[in-house]
Amino acid sequence: MMDWSPLLSAQRLGQKAPTRDQTRSAFEMDFDRIIFSHPFRRLQDKTQVHPLPEHDFVHTRLTHSLEVSSVGRSLGRKVGEVILQRHPPLAEMVSSHDFGTVVASASLAHDLGNPPFGHSGESGLSDYFLYGEGQRWKPFFTEPEWADLTRFEGNAQGFRILNKRQYQGLRLTAATLGAFTKYPCPAHFPARNKSLKSQKKFGFFQTERQVFEEVADQLQLVRRGEVWARHPMAFLVEAADDICYSIIDLEDGCRLGLVSLQDTIDLLAPIIGGDFKPEKLNQITGMDEKVGVLRALAIGKLIDDAVDLFLEHEQHILSGSFDQALTDSGRFAQPLSAIASLSIERIYRARPVVEKEVAGFEVLPGLLHDFLLAAEQLVHQNQPTRYRHLARLLPPETVSAVQQQPDNTYGRVREVIDLVSGLTDTHAIRLYRKIRGA
Repeated sequence: MMDWSPLLSAQRLGQKAPTRDQTRSAFEMDFDRIIFSHPFRRLQDKTQVHPLPEHDFVHTRLTHSLEVSSVGRSLGRKVGEVILQRHPPLAEMVSSHDFGTVVASASLAHDLGNPPFGHSGESGLSDYFLYGEGQRWKPFFTEPEWADLTRFEGNAQGFRILNKRQYQGLRLTAATLGAFTKYPCPAHFPARNKSLKSQKKFGFFQTERQVFEEVADQLQLVRRGEVWARHPMAFLVEAADDICYSIIDLEDGCRLGLVSLQDTIDLLAPIIGGDFKPEKLNQITGMDEKVGVLRALAIGKLIDDAVDLFLEHEQHILSGSFDQALTDSGRFAQPLSAIASLSIERIYRARPVVEKEVAGFEVLPGLLHDFLLAAEQLVHQNQPTRYRHLARLLPPETVSAVQQQPDNTYGRVREVIDLVSGLTDTHAIRLYRKIRGA
């Protein structure tokens, strides 16, 4: 059984005692460190659903992350108010505001590890090793390392970014790192049970395994062999993300004409329930304003439902026996499922979306291949002239990291993946064209 006191640890890895500040809590510092970081800034030009959007209302990863963080703060505060009533000694240590800030910070960072071109970018990086020229590297890796490379995972990449040495300023609290980790298990885990939400994907690479174990020990997470139970607030981060992409992707689809206004109303009305007033909606003239009102009402209902479900199952969550998404278990699971089905059919598989996502399968493996061989040139000087020139295009931090581990092939490959997955959509396309002579 987990306990709230260690779960709200403000300890930072590598520091002897939690940081104290008269004006900001340690969790507020986490939020500030994330929002001012370079990886966060790059999200402004990374795909949410519609790659390289021209419509000024369509979301990027940046606006999506800000909205998820806002919803996460509300979820955390509402839960925190009741948890503090149930566990009075906790009030001497934290406030409901701290609960909200932990969830908001983890939510703000939840997409930091996503590569260009969204999920097609993840698949492109994985396919390079599974089916492409990257197969040549397999003999150099252990089985767990190869599992990491053939299943690129944005969540694990995000955990790596948050704990990488060149981003030392991020050094987040154990509580925020725990709330961030929705999948507390490694890629190579033969006994994975994908019916459990926490094992559907994985949350850290082999390079960060020790770091995660230190975080888990600090938080006193329940451990079962190679996997851990989720930090309770990871459920709230997941709920914030699920709520936002379900409702806001539908909103974007409506604004772009992929979904009709009437279909949007019909899908959101069951969630809004008694607060849905058609006569008031008809008094609003603009479609954008109508959709905005519907979105706000629906998100409010979903927040309250997720909070109620979390509090109902608090003891099962603390014991690690509750392992499902809050939005899959609440009162609105069926309406959300209907939204997901329509979104897949009309939004995610819309021709403009698919046409642009296909670029991810060409651009990212191409960049990865070229820069992997350029990195090898830095260490072994045994590559053709083309890659000697490409090595000069590598950023100084990548060059330094590669040269510091000449005998660690896996470490060098991870550095190059960091480079490629960290590019924005536009930068990736431009760089690919330049080095391919297009």
